[in-house]
Amino acid sequence: MQAAHIRPLSAGGQHRLDNGVLLRSDVHTLFDRGYLTVDPDYRLRVSPRLRDESGNGEEFYRRAGQPIAVPESRPDRPDREGLEWHVSEVFLSS
Repeated sequence: MQAAHIRPLSAGGQHRLDNGVLLRSDVHTLFDRGYLTVDPDYRLRVSPRLRDESGNGEEFYRRAGQPIAVPESRPDRPDREGLEWHVSEVFLSS
């Protein structure tokens, strides 16, 4: 498992726990490329472009809209503003 930055350092993100989401390496790659995101309510969102561009992603489409597991303690939870940023700036919504 790897921690993916919600907001990359190159886009003003910081090395902080709340600027990360712990993901499998393949999921991390899809997150970085905008095919997957986590919304501010900690639910998985999957871009329709994943299927269109790779002919793949059924594992993720089955889980779309489901909540992801996040730490219970507030300082360790992914930052909601960072997640909103990822949804609006990185996620390939169409």
